[in-house]
Amino acid sequence: MSTEPLYRKYLHPATISRLANMNLRARLVVEGFITGLHRSPYHGFSVEFAEHRQYMPGDEIRHVDWKVYGKTDRFYVKQFEEETNLKCYILVDQSASMGIADAGKVSKFDYASYLAAALSYLMIHQRDAVGLMLFNERISRYLPPRSVQSYLTPLLGELENAKPAGAANWTTSLHQIAEQIKRRGLIIVLSDFLPRDLDTEPAQMLAGLKHFRHRKHEVLVFQILDPLDYRFDFRDDAIFQDVESGTQLPTQPHHLRAAVQKEIDEYLAWFKRQCRENQIDYTLMDTATDFDRALMQYLLKRKRLVG
Repeated sequence: MSTEPLYRKYLHPATISRLANMNLRARLVVEGFITGLHRSPYHGFSVEFAEHRQYMPGDEIRHVDWKVYGKTDRFYVKQFEEETNLKCYILVDQSASMGIADAGKVSKFDYASYLAAALSYLMIHQRDAVGLMLFNERISRYLPPRSVQSYLTPLLGELENAKPAGAANWTTSLHQIAEQIKRRGLIIVLSDFLPRDLDTEPAQMLAGLKHFRHRKHEVLVFQILDPLDYRFDFRDDAIFQDVESGTQLPTQPHHLRAAVQKEIDEYLAWFKRQCRENQIDYTLMDTATDFDRALMQYLLKRKRLVG
């Protein structure tokens, strides 16, 4: 019999994928994460779920919540959207390559959607404003940042209904997003960042991320990979097909394994190094990684930004 605590199960991607809808997935991931925080070396790490703040001189009396005063004998005022701590934009790569999944496993796009849903749930309950962008060749959907509780419904609805399609156009999409976001904030990018052309696309990806930094945004990157993406462990002759272009290539993997694995390793190391050299926070995830790792990275980033 497993002795794993119940809260840990709701941080596993495979468990979350079997739940009924995005709202339930997001809520249980966050509740599991918060429970885990209280039982870990991070005990006491501040995660505030506040709808009010203490009355300060200069606040309008009409905003005092008298029901709270009656229960606590203290003055609190209701927080409004413009009083948010942080403005966040979650960018989810919706290109076809994100639909790749090892047999019976969660796809990269599903994993990114569940993580985006959990981040949105956590942010709004902390009174942070969160917006959502889905992109491939261009921005396919944009919901601007808001912090009200009711905003979770459209955010999670978009993630529930979205499907991966098309090719990623890094030259167009990230620069288009950077130009559209006018107010400084935290940009969180969820993507596999896998180039089809190693000669041109890595530089294009990096240029798009640097565009956010040029506009004074903070940037947090989660590179989400399927194990098939970075472990070239194929044995039999096979035909590989590019899911975005449809191009097919017959191969004998045993002749290519060492060279391909070296190229993959070098690219991942280069991308990680370039992110860090440009003050872009970087975390590599695969689709079996528990969600608490990503949520902790966000909280640590938030702590540095808002204290």
